[in-house]
Amino acid sequence: MNALRFLLMAPALIIVSPVPHLFSQTPADEDYRAFNDSPRLLLTRQRLRLLQRERERQSMRWQQFDTLVTSGAPMPEPGFALGLYYRVSGNSAVGRRAVDWAIGEGSDLRQLALVFDWCGPVMSKTQADQLAAKLERGLASATNDASHDIREQDGRALAAIALADRLPDQGESVLRPLVQKWWRENVVKRITSPRSLGDVAIPREQAYVLYELMHALRDNLKIDLRESAPDFFKNLPIDHLVGHYPSPFQGPENEYHVPVYVHNGEPDLTDAVLSRAAEFAMVAYDDNAPESQYLQGWLIQDRFLMRGPLGAPYEFLWANPYQPGLNYDNVPLIFHDPATGHVFARTNWDEDATWIGYFDGHLQLFQDGQIQTLKAGAATKPVRVGTAVLLSAQKPDAVQFHADSETIFVLSLKPQSHYDVEIDDEELSEMEADAGGTLVLTFPEGADAGVRIRLRNE
Repeated sequence: MNALRFLLMAPALIIVSPVPHLFSQTPADEDYRAFNDSPRLLLTRQRLRLLQRERERQSMRWQQFDTLVTSGAPMPEPGFALGLYYRVSGNSAVGRRAVDWAIGEGSDLRQLALVFDWCGPVMSKTQADQLAAKLERGLASATNDASHDIREQDGRALAAIALADRLPDQGESVLRPLVQKWWRENVVKRITSPRSLGDVAIPREQAYVLYELMHALRDNLKIDLRESAPDFFKNLPIDHLVGHYPSPFQGPENEYHVPVYVHNGEPDLTDAVLSRAAEFAMVAYDDNAPESQYLQGWLIQDRFLMRGPLGAPYEFLWANPYQPGLNYDNVPLIFHDPATGHVFARTNWDEDATWIGYFDGHLQLFQDGQIQTLKAGAATKPVRVGTAVLLSAQKPDAVQFHADSETIFVLSLKPQSHYDVEIDDEELSEMEADAGGTLVLTFPEGADAGVRIRLRNE
């Protein structure tokens, strides 16, 4: 087997583990009422013990978090940060600071729910009633299950779970439609059948809040959202890993892996923080999966440890230094995910590598520290990065090119549409573009043939 074929097959060798059916209940058996004792949100007994042990051993992540809180550094998410600090340390003064923020200026439903759940022991009855009323108002005013915004749904779910004891149905009227209508009938359908090229059901920058929501639902309701879209979630950790540019970015406190972005100018460090937080949450959700272990190997580089006031609480909450990781540089240099149509390729795993990425309808080349965005149809001449060959169709209904490579990724076609493929001296064949409008063609070594692709009339 030649090297190119091995690289193209290797992702399938790594990403073969199906999403485990952790809970065998059917939708008819699901119970949407939250009854667990507090803390219900994110801080399972096992995770809370781990965090308290990290405080006792004065780990570097705890020391960084402790320094920020005790020095009075302004925290971008004070409810989340101060509430977490209190629950791990037992410092009542810090807990009361979180409560005062939540009852006063706090307006973020997600953080209000975390404070209510984590800081109950330091709230008076009056304060608890005030904060509960604030959460109920937030739930009443929030957009219902038709909203596509994952952040809003995360806030609603966390609020319903935190308030469950005060709600007549223990949160069922919020959580049932969130899972059954918003997730299964809306988001999952967009994942499996995108409406158009670039229709993104789960924006990369919202991956963290999605996993926060998933943790909360699984911990309290024993519902695993992955079971509705197993192919998508099977590849997501590796997709997330390879969707970063090779060159790190030096921030004020630490270096960052920069996730792909399409806006002009410098990278948004908030996106970089939440990208790393999402990776930690992915590993914590399924730490036995080989995909998670490669992601863990990517995460345990201390130079990328988040030290700023936004990132340090996430770093402390989710990082597990005891979790072994696999060397991420064993991840193949070419990655293609049929569930999304994403293609990422690089010349090597060094920081000066040349990288190309096709994601959510965008095609980018990263070379010599610069991002070059390629317009759809502009790359009809194949773009080569290492052994990967990518070309973007001029029109989504037809493309013609000369093949002189073993495998070519044809991009920017109509998602999940059928095409007639004609290759010199071969019979006409039918192929289906994947969910991202990507078609993968393979040829024998030394190929030299004309290729014509046309959308099939159905």
